[in-house]
Amino acid sequence: MRVILDNLKVSVSHIDDDIINMAKKILNEKKIEYENIEIYRKSLDARRENNIHYSCSVIFDTKVDEEWINLNPDFRKYEPINIESVISAKKKAKRVVVVGTGPCGLFSAYLLAKSGLSPIVFERGADVDTRTKIVEDFWKNNKLNPNTNVQFGEGGAGTFSDGKLTTRIGDPLQRVVLETFVKFGAPEDILYKAKPHIGTDKLKSVVKNMRKEIESLGGTVKFNSTVTNVITENDKLKGVVVNNQEEYPCDALVLAIGHSSRDTYSMLKEMGIKCEAKAFAAGVRIEHTQEFINKMQYGKEYNNPLLPPADYRLTYNGEERSCYSFCMCPGGTVVNASSEENMLVVNGMSEYKRDGENANSALVVTVKPSDFDSDDALAGVEFQRKYEGLAYNVAKGKAPVQLARDFAENKISVGFNGVNPTFTGDFTFADLRECLPKFICDTLKDGLLNFEKRIKGYTYGGAVLTGVETRTSAPLRILRDENFESVSLKGLYPAGEGAGYAGGIMSAAVDGIKIALKICQI
Repeated sequence: MRVILDNLKVSVSHIDDDIINMAKKILNEKKIEYENIEIYRKSLDARRENNIHYSCSVIFDTKVDEEWINLNPDFRKYEPINIESVISAKKKAKRVVVVGTGPCGLFSAYLLAKSGLSPIVFERGADVDTRTKIVEDFWKNNKLNPNTNVQFGEGGAGTFSDGKLTTRIGDPLQRVVLETFVKFGAPEDILYKAKPHIGTDKLKSVVKNMRKEIESLGGTVKFNSTVTNVITENDKLKGVVVNNQEEYPCDALVLAIGHSSRDTYSMLKEMGIKCEAKAFAAGVRIEHTQEFINKMQYGKEYNNPLLPPADYRLTYNGEERSCYSFCMCPGGTVVNASSEENMLVVNGMSEYKRDGENANSALVVTVKPSDFDSDDALAGVEFQRKYEGLAYNVAKGKAPVQLARDFAENKISVGFNGVNPTFTGDFTFADLRECLPKFICDTLKDGLLNFEKRIKGYTYGGAVLTGVETRTSAPLRILRDENFESVSLKGLYPAGEGAGYAGGIMSAAVDGIKIALKICQI
């Protein structure tokens, strides 16, 4: 059986052989026969400045019995998920359509293609190479393509992000996602790092390789193809219409549309597909120098070249709401993530090396359905649009920026203080209170003052805020049952982050796998 040995502690200056040799010594002392030993997990522990180290695990094959494992707390049985038996089983003939090539759509289509179901995948945006050129032109010239941008196109919104693979779902399918990413070109260290990330530079080639594999297995991927209608007959799914022209029959429809497909949300509402507004979070991006974050986390070891660029997670719990950091990007860039004309929304991005001068993170406040102007399922969408439009107008098409300390003191900034914005486009000083609701501004201020007490210089050390960040997650949920099917239409599978059932690359990919496996079993 495969067994994991935990709680191996090594210094920051270790090499991987040190971890393996430490494990071998323990196994030899316990007289356990083993083979195929490799690193399973490696987590940096920087809680104590004078004792920064890595806590590691290894995995190996052995013949010890489960009773022995139960008596030795540092050991545990590894039970991998065997999805090959499901996808290799004989299938009924099905016509399956997948909408979207974000992580949810890609993994769903990949598993379906491996099973022999030959899915057709529709992506409203361009392939990743063309998409990159269009996005870079948008950042340079501010000419928005509403179908190919930071939100839409091959790879989904995660392609222009940090490629973070951290999640709290704790699902064993996470290992399948990691191994699949490595198979298609992701760095092997994501298999064992506690906080794995791919980086936007490497993720682009990974999603392209996955698409080519889907095609080689019999699947079809069509870009610049927006699903504009769903065909039904007698309350049964019959097919989809693409670009208001072509009809494609299907028996199953995986709807992995992403959290910004607002026109698709409207189409579903008009069809009578049951949706409900859900909570999300909104706020700003905050930037510090990466050196400051390193000092904050590593103390006197901040310039140790063996330590990775530091990240952080902060939370302030107010009386009614929380303010917290989200999607933190060490050594990254703040990007224009707009997907509709005359609106401004930002996000964070970093490459694999995370070697940029600044660190950035979303600093957001919880938003509840009770904050919306109505109880309509799309009220959260309109909430987002309202403040994205204000941000665009307040800064006259540029990104509004403000020093964190000036925001806390309700003053307009007049100059920077050691932190220069990395925003991919034009920016200008503005009052962020004019493009966010009062309850967010008040909680942001309280959060900033609280964080300054805990970390000197976090708010008053020159940090820059860029607004607004509203796309933290989907503003609605498309209701589905325990079989992942829409409660309104059999054969329709609302999937991933856009359907309100995931938050980030990993959880979206896992959701896509589960839906593909369910379709394979039917």
